[in-house]
Amino acid sequence: MSRFSKYRLLLILAAAVLFLDQATKLWVVATLPEGTFWEPDRIDIISGFFHIVHVTNTGAAWSMFSGHTWPLATVGFLALGFLYLFRKQLELDKPKIQLGYGMIIGGIIGNLIDRVRIQKVIDFLDFQFGDYHFPSFNIADSGITVGVVLYIWFSFRQTKEAQPTEAIEEKEEQ
Repeated sequence: MSRFSKYRLLLILAAAVLFLDQATKLWVVATLPEGTFWEPDRIDIISGFFHIVHVTNTGAAWSMFSGHTWPLATVGFLALGFLYLFRKQLELDKPKIQLGYGMIIGGIIGNLIDRVRIQKVIDFLDFQFGDYHFPSFNIADSGITVGVVLYIWFSFRQTKEAQPTEAIEEKEEQ
């Protein structure tokens, strides 16, 4: 079995998230001037709830570590290296695990491209709940978040599925 076929789902998902992330960011940059956040400049998808904006962030989620672009880029490169080096221990050859990690890897690379290319990350998805604006984010952020949730979900399911088997094996040994 070739290396590609062993990790096919992971690579396809990573490429899909990366492509969607970069394509949507290019569209936002071409459509809205940077700093577009408030009416009437933003694009209202669902008025008062969901908008397309064009903001940038030099930090991580919720602007944590703002102004630390290169240390955050270094963390991204290290995370990718860690995933590659420990792919066997992380069981990245299993399709369910590839679902989560493919999205995570695509998201990491998408935001890394921004950090290296323009020293900030382009965010454009904006949700508002009454007077509260959830911090704007992008497809890469979504891929990372959904990937982590999927990984946790499958990890708990795998643990749950393994428990009955372990109980049967213990009974047979007695």
